[in-house]
Amino acid sequence: MLAHFETLSDVIKTLGTNAKSGLSESEAKARLAQYGQNKLKEKKRKSNLQRFLIQFKDVMIIILIIAAIISFGIAFYEGEGFFEPLLIMLIVILNAVMGVMQENKAEKALDALKKLSSPHSRVLRDGKESIVEAAYLVPGDIVILEAGDITPADVRLIASSNLKSDESALTGESVAAEKDSDAIVASDAPLGDRFNMLFSGCSITYGSAKAVVTGTGMQTEMGKIADLLQSAEDNQTTPLQVKLAELGKYLGIAALVACGVIFGIGILDKMDILDMFMISVSLAVSAIPEGLPAIVTVVLAIGVQRMAKRNAIVRRLPAVETLGSASVICSDKTGTLTQNKMTLTKAYASESDTLEDISSSNSEAIRTLLSYATLCCDGKVEFVEGKEKHMGDPTETSIIVGAFKNGIDQAELTARCPRLASLPFDSERKLMTTVNVIDGKNIVIVKGAFDMLEKRCSSGDTETARSLVEKLSADALRLLAVAYKEIGTVPEKPTSEELESNLTFMGLVGMIDPPRKEAGEAVALCKKAGIKVVMITGDHVITAGAIAKELGILNPGEMSITGKELEQMSDEELKAKVRSISVYARVTPSDKIKIVRAWQDSGEVVAMTGDGVNDAPALKAADIGCAMGITGTEVAKGAAAMTLSDDNFATIVEAVREGRGIYDNIKKVVSYLLSTNIGEVLTVFFAMLFWRQTPLLSMQLLWINLITDSLPAIALGMEPIGSKVMERKPKSKDEGLFAGGLTLQVILQGTMFAVLTLLAFSIGWKENGNLSEGRTMAFMVLSSMQLFHSFNMRSAFSLFKIGIFTNKSLNKAVLTSALMLLLVLFIPPITSIFALTMLSGKLYAIAILFALLPIPILELAKKAGIIRYMD
Repeated sequence: MLAHFETLSDVIKTLGTNAKSGLSESEAKARLAQYGQNKLKEKKRKSNLQRFLIQFKDVMIIILIIAAIISFGIAFYEGEGFFEPLLIMLIVILNAVMGVMQENKAEKALDALKKLSSPHSRVLRDGKESIVEAAYLVPGDIVILEAGDITPADVRLIASSNLKSDESALTGESVAAEKDSDAIVASDAPLGDRFNMLFSGCSITYGSAKAVVTGTGMQTEMGKIADLLQSAEDNQTTPLQVKLAELGKYLGIAALVACGVIFGIGILDKMDILDMFMISVSLAVSAIPEGLPAIVTVVLAIGVQRMAKRNAIVRRLPAVETLGSASVICSDKTGTLTQNKMTLTKAYASESDTLEDISSSNSEAIRTLLSYATLCCDGKVEFVEGKEKHMGDPTETSIIVGAFKNGIDQAELTARCPRLASLPFDSERKLMTTVNVIDGKNIVIVKGAFDMLEKRCSSGDTETARSLVEKLSADALRLLAVAYKEIGTVPEKPTSEELESNLTFMGLVGMIDPPRKEAGEAVALCKKAGIKVVMITGDHVITAGAIAKELGILNPGEMSITGKELEQMSDEELKAKVRSISVYARVTPSDKIKIVRAWQDSGEVVAMTGDGVNDAPALKAADIGCAMGITGTEVAKGAAAMTLSDDNFATIVEAVREGRGIYDNIKKVVSYLLSTNIGEVLTVFFAMLFWRQTPLLSMQLLWINLITDSLPAIALGMEPIGSKVMERKPKSKDEGLFAGGLTLQVILQGTMFAVLTLLAFSIGWKENGNLSEGRTMAFMVLSSMQLFHSFNMRSAFSLFKIGIFTNKSLNKAVLTSALMLLLVLFIPPITSIFALTMLSGKLYAIAILFALLPIPILELAKKAGIIRYMD
C-alpha cells in the first residue's frame, strides 16, 4: 500500500479501521499478535568472548603471538627473564580488548535509534480516547497528535490544522515540513514531498492532527533505516591495516625461508642442532618487527589527540589513516557547508523599486518593509551579550535579526505598534496576517508566498517582483512577500476574505542558509589536494545547486540530479556517470549508500558526512563516516567513526591533512623498522653463510630491538606534518605501502647496515682473535647506527635543512635509548650478562665511525633525489 498516494478512504478501507472510532481493543490485540510490537528489531549480537577471539585473526597479531612464543623459548633456554615475551603478550591482549570496545561502541547507533520512538501515544479505540504505550500501536490505529509530540509510527493524515513536522533527522531538510491532510501526492514522491504523511521519530513543531497508523516497527521509514544500518557493512579494515597484514605475511615467509636455509647449513656442517635452532630463532626474532602494531597504534593515538584539538573527535584509531587516504568527500549541505541559520540577505521595496543587500544603512523604504515584516512575525529573538537566542520559525527569526541589524528592535516596535488581531499561517493559504496600530491607523499586514499573495493585491508593482522571484529563487533564496492595507474597524472574528484582499504589494524579503566562509576555502584546498567534493542533501535541487556553485563544488560540465533521477539509474549507469555528478538532492538513505558504493567501486576512498538518522547507514557504509557534533543525532554519531564538534566542513579538510601527515609518518616508521630489521637479518644470515658464526646472540638482538624499535620509532611518528601534504593527489587505494621505490630504498639501507656491521664484526674478531670482541663491535655498531638512522628518516630533505634537533621528541627518545645502550656496553655486570666485553680505544673509535657513516651517505642520496620519503 502506498499510503501517501492512495485516497484517504482507500487507506482507511485497506487498513480495516474506522476514522471516527478507531479499532476495537480485541482487534488491536489480534493485530499486535500479527504485526508484533512497534519496536525496531536487531540481529543477534556476538558475545564479548566471540568478539575477543575474532581479534586474533589479524596477521600481525598472529606474528606477535609467534614472536612471544619464540621469546619465551629463548628466555627459558638461556635462563633469562620473561619481560620481553610478557610485554608482547600484553600488547596482543590490549589490541584484542580495544577491538571489542570499538565494536560495542558501534552498536550504540541502533540503541540510540530505538530511543527516538515516543514512549506513549493518544489513540482512539472503541470510540474512546486513551493513552497507550507506543510499542502497542498497530496498523489501523487512529492517533491524535499536537505540537511537542513525537510521531510514534508512520501515519497518514486524516485531518490537520496548521501542521508542521521537523523531519530533518529523516530527510535532511533544515526547515520544518508543512503538512496537509488534503494534499495530493505522486506515487513516486520522495519522503520530503509526502505532505499528507507523518513519520515515526519526527517531532510535531506546530499545529495538531488526527491520523491513521500505516506502518509500525521495522515497516516504518525509520525501521527501513534501522534495517539498512544493520545490513550495511562497517568498513573496519583500513588500507593501512590491509597493507600491514600483507607485510606480515611476507615477513613471516621470509623469516621461515631464512631460518630454513641457516638450519640446513648447520646440519650439513654437523653443527649442534640445539645451537642451530637458537641461531635460527635469533634470525626469526630479527625478521619480525614485533613492536610494529603497537607503535602504529601509538602514532595513530597521537594523531587522534592532535585532531581533537582541531574539533575532530575520532572513535576508531584506524580512521585517522583512512582520512589521509580520502579521495572523495560526500558532504551534507545544511550545517556542514552552510551555517544552518536562515539569514536575511536581500530585500526589495516596490515603492522605491530598490533591491538591496541587507546592511546597517538601508533606504527608508527598505526599513519600512522590514518593520512591517517584523510586526507580522510570531517568532522572537533575544539579544544577550552579543548572542542571539532564536525562538520560533527560522524564516521569521531571520527577518527579526535582519531588522535588528538595521536599527529596528522587535520589542520596541511591537510596543509602539500593538497587534489587535491575527490570522495564523496555514498550509492552504500559505499566508499569515496581523492587524497592528501604526501611527494611529489600523494596518493589515500580510506575509507569505508570493504566488498566493500576488492574487490578493490590487495595487503595487507585482510584475517586477515576479521576475525578481524567479531570479532570486534560482540563487537559492527563500522569498516571502509582504503587503498591507488600511482598515477602519477591526472585525471581532476576522476572516481571510475580509483581511487578505485588495492589498497593496509592499515588497519581498529573501533569506538563505548561507555557506560558511571557511567551507569555500576548504573546497578549494580539496581541489588542490586532488579530492573530489560531492554534495548530498535532502534539500531542493535548485537550492543545493546554487550553494554548490557558490562554494565551487558544482563546476561547468558537472551535473546536479535528484533522488528520483538517481533511482532510475542502474548501479552500472551510476558508476559510469558518478565522476560527473557533483550534487544529489532530495535523496533517501538508500540513495546515499548507493552513491557511496558507486565511488568505492570506482576505486576511491570515501569520507561521508551527516547529522541525521537518515545519514546513519551511509556513514557506516563509507570508508569513514563523519557525524556532526552539534546538530548530529546520537544515531549518526554512533554509526560514524569520527565526530566534528564544530559541524564544520573545513574541519574535515584539516583532519584529512592530519591523516595524510600521520600516514607519511607511519611510512617513515615502517621503513625505519624494516630497514633496521633487514640489516639484522642480513648480518646474521651472511655471517653464518661465510663464517658459520653468528655475530649477534638472540638476547643481544632482542636488546637492540628493544632500544631502537620502541622510543625512536614512536618519536619518528611524531614528526611535524610536511608543508606540502595537501599539494599532492590522494594515494591510490591499491597503492602499496612501499610504492615509489621505497622497497628498494629499504633493502639498500638494510644492506648498508649489514655490510658495516659485518665489517665491524670482522675487525673486532680478527684484532685479537676474540669472538666476544667481534660481537661487541657488531652490537655497538648496529645499535648505534640504528639510533642515528632515525634522524635520516625524518624527511626527504637534508637533515641540516630541516634542523638536526627540531624534533624534540626524537631527541629525547634517542638520548634515552643511547643511555640504555651505554649501560649494557660499559657497566661490567650488565655487560657480562649480555656476553659482551670491553674494547680498546681504537675499536671504539672505529665503531663510532661506522655508526655515523650512513648519515653522510644518505645525505648525498637525498641530494641526488634517490631517497624519497613523504613530505
